[in-house]
Amino acid sequence: MVVQMAASMPHRGPDGQSEFFEEASEVQVGLGHRRLSIIDLSHSADQPMLYEDLVIVFNGEVYNYKEIKEELTGKGHQFRTTSDTEVILHSWKEWGPDAIHKWHGMFSIVLYDRSRQELVAIRDRAGVKPFYYSFREGLFLFGSELKALAAHPAYKKELDPDAVGAFLQYGYVPAPYAIFNDTFKLRPGHLMRLNLKNRDLRTEQYWNVYDHYNKPKWNISLEDTVTETEQKLEKAFQYRMVADVPVGVFLSGGFDSTCVTALLQKNNMEKIRTFTIGSTDQQLNEAPFAQEIAARLGTDHTEYYCTSKEAIDIIPELPFYYDEPFADSSAIPTILVSRLARQKVTVALSADAGDEIFAGYNRYAYMSRYGRKLQGIPAPLRKMAAMWMEKISSDRIPILRNKTNFHSRYDKIKNLLNDPSPGELLKNLSIVFPEKELQRLFDPHSGINRLPTLHNSRELKDAFYDPLSFMMAVDFQTYMTDDILQKVDRAAMSASLEGRDPFLDQDVIEWAARLPADYKFHNGVKKYILREIVYKYIPKQMMDRPKMGFAVPVADWLQNELKYLVEEHLSEAAVKAHGLFEYTAVYKLKQAFYSGRKEKYLKIWHLLMFQMWYKRWGV
Repeated sequence: MVVQMAASMPHRGPDGQSEFFEEASEVQVGLGHRRLSIIDLSHSADQPMLYEDLVIVFNGEVYNYKEIKEELTGKGHQFRTTSDTEVILHSWKEWGPDAIHKWHGMFSIVLYDRSRQELVAIRDRAGVKPFYYSFREGLFLFGSELKALAAHPAYKKELDPDAVGAFLQYGYVPAPYAIFNDTFKLRPGHLMRLNLKNRDLRTEQYWNVYDHYNKPKWNISLEDTVTETEQKLEKAFQYRMVADVPVGVFLSGGFDSTCVTALLQKNNMEKIRTFTIGSTDQQLNEAPFAQEIAARLGTDHTEYYCTSKEAIDIIPELPFYYDEPFADSSAIPTILVSRLARQKVTVALSADAGDEIFAGYNRYAYMSRYGRKLQGIPAPLRKMAAMWMEKISSDRIPILRNKTNFHSRYDKIKNLLNDPSPGELLKNLSIVFPEKELQRLFDPHSGINRLPTLHNSRELKDAFYDPLSFMMAVDFQTYMTDDILQKVDRAAMSASLEGRDPFLDQDVIEWAARLPADYKFHNGVKKYILREIVYKYIPKQMMDRPKMGFAVPVADWLQNELKYLVEEHLSEAAVKAHGLFEYTAVYKLKQAFYSGRKEKYLKIWHLLMFQMWYKRWGV
């Protein structure tokens, strides 16, 4: 069955498939691997790879493997390949779990220790690489995607209603949960040990971002901070260029991707390959700005203008590649730019995590600018304002109704008025279905419960607490891992492209966590440090413009081109197929949306994404 499990994900590794089998005294062990050749393209680097009593399957990269290899060679280790996989094996043999602290990279690793009869699974600090597992009735299954587990005939696909509820709120199923019962995600920064003799399964944390937020802030000037940050970023970015295949960069034209591109081009004699997806709708198109930046930096730039039809045609494919329900519509342009890049490169760097590490989200600005003001409004007045917003459609608000994302923000601000504390602000700006509305949606017999998640973390100690640090740390462990990184991993791998996230080097994360909050959000300016770095390479007047990005006009699509999907998947028969939802609640929501309540579109989209996923995987 391992063969079938690995074969279910050909897009993750088109360059080969191999397996390892062993029957021990009380267990059978099978390991499978799909290879996307990046470092050491020879077959000698194929996996599963063996070294003495260790066997490994590994998804990802350890970028500083040459430095570790040199240290191991000094200790007498001999190598037969030039791969990072072999370095992981030798370093584990030499140092055991302490080896993890030497690895700079992204990884999901399983090590089978034949002498100890133990499986060890390790996931990278930020969760760039996915890891699903299930342990039921003596059968332990794992894989990079849920479809690998589902390919095993003994795997039982039983919906977890609580996970469905969490998905409808957040647009993803938060770790460590999965959409099916008895299935989990290994949390980032954790390792798991399975004793094959007594079936004991234990998980431990080896890294936590709060360990760095919960330390005194660096005593350093703002000017020196910008200089030091640039040096750390340069090192982290150069690590991500290590490969035996062509490497490129996703360039959107924003500060994060411009920072990555500028620092890489600065230190490379050859032109960096950059890629941008543009929209034929000029109101949503940022490609001309990216092209201007690419010309300024001197990169080898490729851009492609896609039509609405090309973007919409991807939507039916989403349930296959995102084999858990997933509602971030920016997956669509991410898949498009991945397909574009794969025509010329095998590895692409993205600029994700700049927002979570250097304070780039609008909600951080809302907290700084409006949090205290909202808290100062008497509760009765706030609740009255929320009541009136419930009665007035966002589509009836002049001027603002034409602004990108206004309709979803309108709905979220309404929720925020009930409780504007930092924790509730973050939650209400993150969730789509508030608790009461979620309960009305589900059939009373479903009995859903609210899953405990890291959205409610209390790990930031009082001595180091400030609202910005709190929100950034929570986002780092939740939204970034379960939404942003999942989006990029599945989108890139759908095109057999390896995506790398250069901001997510542990030295960068640990450094930034201890910087004063007012350095990151400085005098009302988000991502101040990154901006100051970028201004060294790109004129300020080129960068200081309203950010557009490749906005996906989901609300308009749902009212027009995608209405047929809504009618098909949110029909009474389709909704009742799994027995989770009250069709009356779904019907009322549809009616409200099509009667002019445009702010309801995210709720419709989340329901549609679940229903389409269920038709593909849930039955």
